[in-house]
Amino acid sequence: MTIHSVYLYLLSPLHTGGTTQEGNLLGIARESHTNLPYIPSSTLRGRLRASVAGDKTKQYRLFGNELNSNDNSENLTQGDIWISDGAILWIPVPSLSHGVVWISSPMLLRRWARFHNQLDKIPDEYSCNFKQGASSVYLKDAMLKTSDLKDWQNWQDFLPQTPDTRSIKQLLVVPDRHCSTLIQMSLWRQVKIKLDSSKTVDGGFRYEEAIPPDTLMYFNWGTTAKANGTGDSSIADFHSLLQNQAVFQVGGQESLGRGFVQLMEV
Repeated sequence: MTIHSVYLYLLSPLHTGGTTQEGNLLGIARESHTNLPYIPSSTLRGRLRASVAGDKTKQYRLFGNELNSNDNSENLTQGDIWISDGAILWIPVPSLSHGVVWISSPMLLRRWARFHNQLDKIPDEYSCNFKQGASSVYLKDAMLKTSDLKDWQNWQDFLPQTPDTRSIKQLLVVPDRHCSTLIQMSLWRQVKIKLDSSKTVDGGFRYEEAIPPDTLMYFNWGTTAKANGTGDSSIADFHSLLQNQAVFQVGGQESLGRGFVQLMEV
């Protein structure tokens, strides 16, 4: 089975609603076993499906039909294309010493590498491509001594080389446990309040989380078992669909400019 990858470079904060709300915090979708943010495959699939709403034949062939649709079908049918969840590859963390540093972890890189024949190249913890310079690297409330870091020579193999990723220059691989903490600390949080007619606060306030802009994510896709005889045509149509969606919006709060991403096929 051939598996294709699409990269998502976040141009603005991205919020996909979680399943629970704790207190005054409106969280985002998280993996149950790692608690890391992700984009549900249903969100990506629904957004891409909607972009071909004007061509029902193509829409149904790629993504399946709908109940009570115009084709009078009484049963749901599977489409030719499957889409995975969107996962984090590199996420920006503010640094007092280096401005912005993009971090990942062996687990996150290993996930991606399984689909790109790079498992034998997974870097060690604390590998980085910017060891020269300051004696320490400050990441939020964490500090790393440059002497403890390891030079990473083949870092380009774990970053798609496109014009859209040229701003991602300083890469650091941190242990899985520290990566999870740094990601949590680096999420975008916005305070929301409701005002009444007299412009005074009506009720309490809440925080809304989002994955920060300049994060690099990806999702995988391929053809389902149902695509017998139509797979090549569906692959070509889906490639074309992605090319026509170079920048698109996913998740909530579109009116606030949230969720705009750059799509990249490499």
